[in-house]
Amino acid sequence: MNKNLIFPLLIVIASSSYGILSTIVKVAMAHGFTTAQAVQSQYAIGFLLALILFVFTQRSLPKITMKGFFIIVGAGLFTGITGIVYGKSVQYLPASLAVVMLFQFTWIGLFLDCLLHKRLPKRIELISLVFLVGGTILAAGVLDVDLSGLSWKGWAFGFAAAFSFAVFMQFNSKHVEGITTISRLTFMALVSLIIVSIFQTPEVMWNGELFTSELLYFGLALGFFGIILPILLFTVAVPKVGGGTASILSATELPVAIMASVIVLNESLSTLQIVGILVVLVGMTLPTVIEMKKEKQRLKV
Repeated sequence: MNKNLIFPLLIVIASSSYGILSTIVKVAMAHGFTTAQAVQSQYAIGFLLALILFVFTQRSLPKITMKGFFIIVGAGLFTGITGIVYGKSVQYLPASLAVVMLFQFTWIGLFLDCLLHKRLPKRIELISLVFLVGGTILAAGVLDVDLSGLSWKGWAFGFAAAFSFAVFMQFNSKHVEGITTISRLTFMALVSLIIVSIFQTPEVMWNGELFTSELLYFGLALGFFGIILPILLFTVAVPKVGGGTASILSATELPVAIMASVIVLNESLSTLQIVGILVVLVGMTLPTVIEMKKEKQRLKV
């Protein structure tokens, strides 16, 4: 496989795994569990899975600098915050609108990257954002949603989720010396679990419910697709492509979320939504395609 495609592909896979989380949570709710219980099981089981990987693959504790420590803590902190505030957003907004709010991380992440690296957005990045924003509105079906009477809290929590996810991408784009990918994953998962436990339902971890009911199975699915797989892949790939491009590529989460709801939950899919998904995919792939063409031209020279 072309080396220029490997790292973007890893980001696409990671963000796609995030896309199926909302469907898993809805199935868990259909089985009588609350959103808080599902989120708590995700981070608890995710940390346990990460810890198992750490025990079986690492021979010693990592030795990192204070700067590296704060990078890992920051990434873990904003991973947990995203899960908390996005869950709150879903409580106040229709699911389709909550998804649209979350996807504001695409432009927030790009402009954060430009601000931190003191650069202007590339023209292709701005073009991609136009496709992504327009496609997101169509794909989420918000044109058919009645926006009257919606609580301002939903908008606030939705924007907070977008901002925290964008910040997470920036933290994850930083390389940390002296620590392996598995070690970084484990410590990030621990920080996320701590922050989530403060605001969700930590009692499921010690009252036996997490390990004696169906919540365990949902926790395993959520922990793998919401913690282990995406954080591992983001940790490897984001430093290679940069936080701005990673935010754009992560837009694949939306089409996956919609398709998962259609397949598993039998939700309807309109023609406008299909068009929106295609537009999102075009916007997502533009920067990588353009970069590959430039690379070919440089090699010819």
